[in-house]
Amino acid sequence: MIDHVYVPSEIGALQRVIVHRPDAGIARISPRHAGELLFDDIVHLPRMREEHDIFTSVLAHFIGRHNVLEVQQLVLESLKADPKAREHFMGYIASFEELPAKYVEELNAMDDELLTEVLITGCDPNTDFIYFDPVPNLIFTRDIAVVVNDHIVITKAAKEARYRENLLSRFIFWYHPSFQHLKEQKRLINLNDVDMFPPSRTGERISIEGGDMMVLNDRYLLIGCSERSTPHAFHSLKQILFERNVIDHVAMVVIPRERSYMHIDTIFTHVDTDHIVAYKPIVVEGLSSYVEVFDKDGCEREYPSISEFIKQEINSKMNFILSGNGLSPYQEREQWTDGCNLVTIRPGVALTYDRNPFTEEAFRASGFKVMRAEDFLVKASADPSYAASVEKNHHYPSKQ
Repeated sequence: MIDHVYVPSEIGALQRVIVHRPDAGIARISPRHAGELLFDDIVHLPRMREEHDIFTSVLAHFIGRHNVLEVQQLVLESLKADPKAREHFMGYIASFEELPAKYVEELNAMDDELLTEVLITGCDPNTDFIYFDPVPNLIFTRDIAVVVNDHIVITKAAKEARYRENLLSRFIFWYHPSFQHLKEQKRLINLNDVDMFPPSRTGERISIEGGDMMVLNDRYLLIGCSERSTPHAFHSLKQILFERNVIDHVAMVVIPRERSYMHIDTIFTHVDTDHIVAYKPIVVEGLSSYVEVFDKDGCEREYPSISEFIKQEINSKMNFILSGNGLSPYQEREQWTDGCNLVTIRPGVALTYDRNPFTEEAFRASGFKVMRAEDFLVKASADPSYAASVEKNHHYPSKQ
């Protein structure tokens, strides 16, 4: 059992993380179907796995290999935990995927290991028979669930291509032995529960993905209204969070409904107490964006930009490290290549992508050290205490 589930900020020391190594389903993406599977191009699986392995190796040096949890292993352990769980889950899968009875029988006849692989990749590796589409976006595990203080919010995807990810994550949090106590303690909030989160009277559906949720501190939660997350979902979740006393303030961050800015984590990330890496046109200048803050006691207020909200309510000394160094066309290029989308390991230590040179310059100018992930791994492998010694003013681009 995972005894302590608690996230009071984006920058606190990471203790445990759920990841998913790119699976064989990604190799089945064709140019014709890339768009409907939410990929802008087809990708090379061996290279993708190589980069992901570097990423998880870095994580393992910081938090321990046993604390880097793999989705496929969690699904397998959930299947083994309770035979009734398997039956329950397969009912959902068969209904959602509209599987003929013959295919359901074939899936039910598989052992747990094979079934787990098929549920994730969509294909039987022994026969190459394709049961359903892959879920290539499962590699973005931030999107499937978010910890807000001591509660877990199981998200609901906007796009049909990600629905099976929702089923897999619900299955894990409902049936895996490590999370059973959260269900018993009513610390799971499931956005897929239509009784608790129904569509609006005008038909607006519920959808919030994890990239649109940020815990700035134990009192403030930010939720983006974007291409993937709706205002109705925001207000529905806000009400539940207040009723359960999970958080004191929930801020709606309205950003352009464009693929370039699909989530708020694509335009800014909190990386240190006094530093946020940000896309200047939206975060600082407020282009087609604003922030509404809702308090548990019913008070509301509005800010013309994300930076103004941050400085007024979170930290007046906050510095904004600008993607692309705030220069066009580099800021547009490097926002697209996720220069603002980092994983913060602890205050001042974060992982990012290695293809954003102008953003790296901005980090250096703000006093951060930049190191390639491969160089870090050499040092950490030679000295097991090295990762623990890394503190503020170190910034490590991951080769991913």
